[in-house]
Amino acid sequence: MKHTVRIAIALAFTCAALAAFSNVAQAQKIDIGFGVSTTIAPSANSTAPSLSGGAFPGVSGDVLFWHNLGFGAEVFWKGGSRDCPFADCEASGITFRPVLYNFNAVYSPKIASHAYLELVGGIGALDTHYSACTLSGNSCGGSQLLASSNHFDIDLGGGLKLYAHGGLFIRPEARFYWVNNGTADYSSNHAARVGATIGYTFR
Repeated sequence: MKHTVRIAIALAFTCAALAAFSNVAQAQKIDIGFGVSTTIAPSANSTAPSLSGGAFPGVSGDVLFWHNLGFGAEVFWKGGSRDCPFADCEASGITFRPVLYNFNAVYSPKIASHAYLELVGGIGALDTHYSACTLSGNSCGGSQLLASSNHFDIDLGGGLKLYAHGGLFIRPEARFYWVNNGTADYSSNHAARVGATIGYTFR
């Protein structure tokens, strides 16, 4: 979890840097948002868990500064970390909580009076984030980070930004991730993320 917080802090600083750059570049608008998604990936196999399923909360931000073009950053992590039952701890003692973070080029043209298309593509990494169960009596007392490695990824996707009032928007979105050497830790080297983000546009 501490590693996830560090990534989120780094993203916040990145967004601040984007905002600072936008003033120099006379940005047209800055978006920030919080979203919740789920992931779709091949099923687990006998040696590795699946990237599929569960809630993935996340934060994102972007700056558009030239003809609906710009760049942004986002981080989404698997939520709902929980203690494992004693029997499972005895068998393996391992839990996992993947984190996806990416830096993207963004193209967001207006398609209607209150709607913008958003297309993104870029690079980033999957943080595997494996933890070991710590025993407390007959159950897990918590978890301790066991190992965490970053696998380079490429992401492509898009969304539809719908404005409800002023700068407030909701954005249904989807991403496809290709993960380099993803099968070293999970059951596949690709996954999709689908969900929605609520955000605000500063003009």
